[in-house]
Amino acid sequence: MHRFIRIAALALLAAAGSAAAQTYPAHAVKWVVPYPPGGTTDVLARIIAQWLGDKMGQPFLIENKAGGGNNIGVEMVVKSPADGYTMLLVNPANGINTTLYKNLPFNFLTDIAPVAGIVRTPNVMVVTPNLPAKSVAEFIAYCKANPNKINMASSGSGTSVHLSGELFKFMTGCQMLHVPYKGAGPALADIMAGTADVIFDNLPSSAGFIKGGRIRALAVTSEGREPSLPGVPTVGDTVKGYEATAWFGVGMPKGTPRDIIDKVNAEVNRALSDPKMLERLAELGGKPIKGTPEDFGKVIAAETAKWAPIVTSSGAKVE
Repeated sequence: MHRFIRIAALALLAAAGSAAAQTYPAHAVKWVVPYPPGGTTDVLARIIAQWLGDKMGQPFLIENKAGGGNNIGVEMVVKSPADGYTMLLVNPANGINTTLYKNLPFNFLTDIAPVAGIVRTPNVMVVTPNLPAKSVAEFIAYCKANPNKINMASSGSGTSVHLSGELFKFMTGCQMLHVPYKGAGPALADIMAGTADVIFDNLPSSAGFIKGGRIRALAVTSEGREPSLPGVPTVGDTVKGYEATAWFGVGMPKGTPRDIIDKVNAEVNRALSDPKMLERLAELGGKPIKGTPEDFGKVIAAETAKWAPIVTSSGAKVE
């Protein structure tokens, strides 16, 4: 009898989960972006949120929850109900922070369920227009002639923007002062104002300013050149072996019903197959990373493993 009751209860739970997925979303979905407005994570989330809202019949509302190297936003999602109505914009900091922070109140690999990949983008090494260096080689020479006098901005400690710069420092011997900001928006404002000198920013948040001539792109951080910036070389053209890219996707609290995860995954994948969406993402340097939730989980695990030795060997610390 007890065994029958357990089986019946499990069947009822499965049926309830399936019914919830059929009606999902029944109201607005909150999508937590752990950075301020204006940066790459925010830009990408708003593009995809518009698509999801239009196609799924309910608004997907962006909530910017900055701070703590993005850990505040992650913790908020981890502690949210696993009902599909709270999502996280997953980004490189989630893999990096596993090594960078020693006492996180969550385990990202187990507490956040991967839902769908969105895009992978190069970072771009940009400098304030007043800096005399016009190439990576000239920048390295200028940096070594002026040790610790260059302010290297980032969108926050532990972000891919920060670690891309740390990797550059490690491979070139350049001595720069890391200045973390609460997001790419304020960091870029200081680059344009000349208060900060260089940033290895995610391309989507810098692209418009580069094309508008307000900041100068020296190189992209990907292995190959970026089609949207055809005249810009790679860092690896000068610093052999250098490569770093950013990646973005969707996560939900662990325990979210699989039917709901699959429903969001399918819609994100449809977005990444739409020609107009692909054109828009390409303008930002984004290359789609379609696939199953398991595929995106593998991306998260691989990036976590990749950055661990770089964090350790570079001596990067949270300020």
